[in-house]
Amino acid sequence: MTDDDIELFRRAVDGARPLDVEQRVDPTPRRSKPRARFTREDERRVLGESLDADIDLTEKNNGEALRFGRPSVGRRTMRKLGRGNFSVQAEIDLHGMTVAEAKPRLADFIEHSARTGKLCVRVIHGKGRGSGHRGPVLKDKVNRWLRRWEPVLAFVSARQVDGGTGAVYVLLQRSA
Repeated sequence: MTDDDIELFRRAVDGARPLDVEQRVDPTPRRSKPRARFTREDERRVLGESLDADIDLTEKNNGEALRFGRPSVGRRTMRKLGRGNFSVQAEIDLHGMTVAEAKPRLADFIEHSARTGKLCVRVIHGKGRGSGHRGPVLKDKVNRWLRRWEPVLAFVSARQVDGGTGAVYVLLQRSA
């Protein structure tokens, strides 16, 4: 510090007097924001329950729309798929088929589509209105099968103009 700095400081504090010890006020300690004691544990428990839930029951209880994506598929890609932003390069219509007829045809279709480099296909399974009290049999089976097959990266129920909840867009990984 220079002499000018020291002189400037002395002029600035001229007339200041120290406080008496009795006049000093301790600042009140700041309180932390209130938090629920069990919030983190409750959140972990709810997350665990949601991960343990039977996926087929979850799909039925959450309405008719189907949605599945492997961990490697990002949210942006899932959003694009759901909006119908991928070009559908092939489709198969399973409506009216029995489960025994539909499974091998769908398996062949998915395998052939992946092998020939198709990225997005549409599977029309129907809404199951003809199944009566049993509900949508083919739709439920297609939901299970697609989740298990390796070439399937993701699928979502189609837009209304493409079949709505009676069809799914399927995103495939290309196989060699």
